[in-house]
Amino acid sequence: MTAKRPEVAAAALPDEGAAARPIHTIVIVGTGQAGGWAAQTLRREGFTGRIVLIGDEVHPPHERPPLSKAVLSGAAQPETTRLMKPEAFDALGAQWRPGVQARRIDRAARQVLLSDGEAVPYDKLILCTGGRARRLAVPGADQVPLHTLRTVEDAMALAPALMPGRRVVVVGGGWIGLEVAATARQRGADVVVVETQGRLCERTVPAAISEYLLALHHSQGTRVVLGAGVLGFARAADGRSEVRLADGSVLVADTIVLGIGLVPNDELAREAGLACEGGVLVDARCRTSDPDILAAGDVAVALNPWAGRRLRLESWQNAQDQGIAAARSALGHAVDYQPLPWFWSDQYGMNLQIYGVPTPAHRVVQRGDQASGGFVLFYLAGDVVQAAIGPNAARDLRFARRLIEQRRPVNVERLADLGTPMSKL
Repeated sequence: MTAKRPEVAAAALPDEGAAARPIHTIVIVGTGQAGGWAAQTLRREGFTGRIVLIGDEVHPPHERPPLSKAVLSGAAQPETTRLMKPEAFDALGAQWRPGVQARRIDRAARQVLLSDGEAVPYDKLILCTGGRARRLAVPGADQVPLHTLRTVEDAMALAPALMPGRRVVVVGGGWIGLEVAATARQRGADVVVVETQGRLCERTVPAAISEYLLALHHSQGTRVVLGAGVLGFARAADGRSEVRLADGSVLVADTIVLGIGLVPNDELAREAGLACEGGVLVDARCRTSDPDILAAGDVAVALNPWAGRRLRLESWQNAQDQGIAAARSALGHAVDYQPLPWFWSDQYGMNLQIYGVPTPAHRVVQRGDQASGGFVLFYLAGDVVQAAIGPNAARDLRFARRLIEQRRPVNVERLADLGTPMSKL
């Protein structure tokens, strides 16, 4: 059964005129999760033409979530993040351009101009350029070492600095900041998390989940400073670094990590005249304002019917699924990519998952006890579940996803009753 989605205003679609041209060459810019899945999908769908993979990183297509956990902790090597085994990657027959930047798109000539001077022609172009770690433009930012975590190189540079007894200050109480803080603490470092907002992950989760996360990190010995803006950085007298806060306090650190969000790499698209709005605008077929150019992953912004607004989804699942959808769309297949937002985070062995987009207008129903460590918060409009969030409740959340997608009315009392299996709802 196909899930019925909420009705929202349809996004304008590009002109279909270019669809009839034969497709000999497909160029993919970006070799992360989205780009790698796009390349695999092209071959799986029977495309036998030329595939060119352009990546400013020197690594073959890989996943990023393990960088803040297994790779950063030393439990896994960077090679384990690769999407494909070397033989499978070779079997794609793609022309790989590692460590080379795409500098400009010539839409009239349908070419991508590279930093090494090569001009690569395309019939279809898929932008999977992702994003980069946001930096802080404050005094002293160029005077002390500031780590971010986005690339394999970032993880390898940061890992040795997370040692027992080391003082680590994480600026940013969002997902990446909290995951780095958890990994650092588990490795024995002394950790302080500094967040400018009044609660953790304030932009993405309700207050009850922020409080749960705060209690979790406190229980592991992490100090969390909320509502604290960073005024600047400086060198301490002993050679370490100082983090100067707006309230006048100063934190001394051996290591400073910035986890303050992602900047979408949409400059290439903007300079080519493509419609952008905090990322590259795409329709449900992953097409940009130029029908020969598609976009997927962290850089793509699309109207999401589950949220009723445009969203740029930064998640492993979206990077994979949208990369697949963009490849199929480039080949002319019917695509209607309107995903239910799904995100998860692992911290201290706790797995938190979010389905849908909760809002303050929703009615909240809780299933389970927070003290037990595993519970689900359901967000309803009337008696229909719109979103669900919970730690250590993967099974219940799988059923919650079905409830959201099917949009069936539920009995609220049974929803909250642990004695009623979710499968019965």
